[in-house]
Amino acid sequence: MGGCAGSRRRLSDSEGEETVPEPRLPLLDRQSTHWKNAVGFWLLGLCNNFSYVVMLSAAHDILSHERTSGNQSHVDPSPTPIPHNSSSRFDCNSVSTAAVLLADILPTLVIKLLAPIGLHLLPYSPRVLVSGICAAGSFVLVASSHSVGTSLCGVVLASISSGLGEVTFLSLTAFYPRAVISWWSSGTGGAGLLGALSYLGLTQAGLSPQHTLLSMLGIPAVLLASYFLLLTSPEPQDPGGEEEAESAARQPLIGTEAPESKPGSGSSLSFQERWTVFKGLLWYIVPLVMVYFAEYFINQGLFELLFFRNTPLSHAQQYRWYQMLYQAGVFASRSSLRCCRIRFTWALALLQCLNLVFLLADVWFGFLPSIYFVFLIVLYEGLLGGAAYVNTFHNIALETSDEHREFAMAATCISDTLGISLSGLLALPLHDFLCQLS
Repeated sequence: MGGCAGSRRRLSDSEGEETVPEPRLPLLDRQSTHWKNAVGFWLLGLCNNFSYVVMLSAAHDILSHERTSGNQSHVDPSPTPIPHNSSSRFDCNSVSTAAVLLADILPTLVIKLLAPIGLHLLPYSPRVLVSGICAAGSFVLVASSHSVGTSLCGVVLASISSGLGEVTFLSLTAFYPRAVISWWSSGTGGAGLLGALSYLGLTQAGLSPQHTLLSMLGIPAVLLASYFLLLTSPEPQDPGGEEEAESAARQPLIGTEAPESKPGSGSSLSFQERWTVFKGLLWYIVPLVMVYFAEYFINQGLFELLFFRNTPLSHAQQYRWYQMLYQAGVFASRSSLRCCRIRFTWALALLQCLNLVFLLADVWFGFLPSIYFVFLIVLYEGLLGGAAYVNTFHNIALETSDEHREFAMAATCISDTLGISLSGLLALPLHDFLCQLS
C-alpha cells in the first residue's frame, strides 16, 4: 500500500513503547524527503478540494440545466429546465445556488462532526481510497445526469470526498514537520483557482459542462498517487527550523507542552482532555466560522443576485468570473504564510463581515455602476478568507502540544464547514425574498 501507510502502522504499534532514535539522514536525502512531502501535501490539497470547487463553479449550470456549446447556449432536451424569472432585475433561478452549496457542504459537516469522536480510529489508507472514489463518482454522476436531483447526488459525493479528505490529511500533518501545513493550505487554494479557472476556461472555449466535468477525472487519480507513491514514511518529528524560536517564545494557548510525546497519540486522549483542548480552540474556531459564514453568504447567496446587464458577459459567465476571482484571492493568501503571518484572526472576521454588509447593500440598492467594482471586492474577499484559513491552522500547530495536535487539527476542521452550512441555510430564504420583491 506504499511506504506512507506502513510507517503509520509502526507509529501506532509502538505507542507506549520506548523508541530508539534513528540516525539523521544525509543532507541530500533530507532535502529530497522535504520536497517530496512538500509537493505531496500540495497535490493532496489541490486534488482534495478540486471537485468541491468545480461543483460550486457549476452551480448555476446545474440549477438552470444550461448546456454550453460554442458561443450558443441551449437547453438539454431530456429534462425540463428550472425556469428563470426573466422579469426580475436579478434574473433569478427558481432555486438559489445555495441549494448546491448545501448539497456540497452538509455531508462534509456530518463527517467533520464525527471526526473528533471516532473517525480518527479508522486507518488512513482506506479513508484516502474512499475519498478518491467519491471524487471520481461525483464528476461522472453530475456529467451524466438528466435531472437536478441526480446532479445534487453527485454534488453530495464531492462533499463526502472533500470532507473526508480534509479531516484525514490535516490530521496526517501531525506526523510531519509543521511546514507541510503551509503546503497543504497552498494546495487547497490552488484547487480553488485551478478548479474555477478550468471550468470557466473550458466552458468559455466551447466545451459543454458535461464534457468539462468528465475531463477532470484525472484529478482523483493524482490524489491517490500523491498519497501512496509520493509521500515518504513519516518519522517522529522535531519541529526545528525557522519556527522553533517562534514556537518556544509563545506560551501555549491550547493543551500543555509535552516535548517527549509523539504526534498521533491523540487517539488515546480521554473525553475530558478532548473537551479541554476544544475549549482552547474556540479562540480560533469562532472567527474562522464568522469568516466562512460571511464569504459563502456572499458567494452562494449574493453572487447570483449581483447581475449586471450593462456588460457583454451573460449571467452564467458573470457567476463563473466571480467564482474564479474569489478563488484567485484564496490561492494567493493561502500561499502567503512565509511572507505574512497573522495571529489575531478576529480582524479578518470583522473585515469579511463588512464585505458582506457592503455587497448586501448593493444587491438591495444597486449603487455600484460597474461589474468591475464587484470583481475587485470579490478578489479581496478571497484574500481575507484564504488568510484566515492558513493562519488559523498554522497558529494551532504552533500552540498545541504534540500529543494534542492531531485531535486539534481534526476538531478545527469543523469551523469552515459550520460557517458555510449556516450561510447556505440563510441564503436560500434570502434568495426567494429578494426575487419575489424584484
